[in-house]
Amino acid sequence: MRRKVIAGNWKMNMLPNEAINFIEELTPLVSDTKNEVILCVPYTDLFYSLLNVQGTNIKIGAQNMHWEEKGAYTGEVSAQMLKSIGVEYVIIGHSERRQYFNETDETVNKKVKTAFKHELKPIVCVGETLEQREAGKAEEIITNQTEKALEGLTDEQVQNTIIAYEPIWAIGTGKTATSEDANNAIKAIRDKICQIYGQNVGKSIIIQYGGSVKSANCKELFTTSDIDGGLVGGASLDPEEFAKIINYDK
Repeated sequence: MRRKVIAGNWKMNMLPNEAINFIEELTPLVSDTKNEVILCVPYTDLFYSLLNVQGTNIKIGAQNMHWEEKGAYTGEVSAQMLKSIGVEYVIIGHSERRQYFNETDETVNKKVKTAFKHELKPIVCVGETLEQREAGKAEEIITNQTEKALEGLTDEQVQNTIIAYEPIWAIGTGKTATSEDANNAIKAIRDKICQIYGQNVGKSIIIQYGGSVKSANCKELFTTSDIDGGLVGGASLDPEEFAKIINYDK
């Protein structure tokens, strides 16, 4: 039985004092959940967030990292830097990184390999645009992105990757894929992983849904056959709303 993983992606929001207050509010609301809870926060919030989740069931992740270990990469942060302060997870290849900062399948793959080298757990994002979807290419796009992101990894590393399927047309738009469409897309990703890495790996990898997830639709999404939780954007900025998503099964 795969666990449910609910991760909040704060994007470029929350100052350190806001992060501290958020964690204080969220902690008692999710203290008895059986689901895994992750907050992926801006770099400036990481240290404060890590201090404030000590003794709780909340894990902290970063939203990006560079694939190089060190060097002349002004403004970038390395895997070692994240690991050195206790970060456990890192989002890689979010559609906003691909769209605004020229991330490619190749750089995503480099980052995934570097994350594993330094014992960070990657949350790898894949997803199609509205144009690709309307052209009937959604499944081809997302399975290709998945295959390229995982290229060169061991079976064990693939098994320990989290894939987040986020249809780009549903991110921050209020539009959500139907639970059936989202589940079918995630099933296609899982089938592709089974085909390449075998049934054991494919059936055990965690694949989340992301794209305007909120308390009103999370239960319908998370109780399908193949969706293993969510990567939550805007709704993760409100501790009460985010707690309702985490506690969808109560």
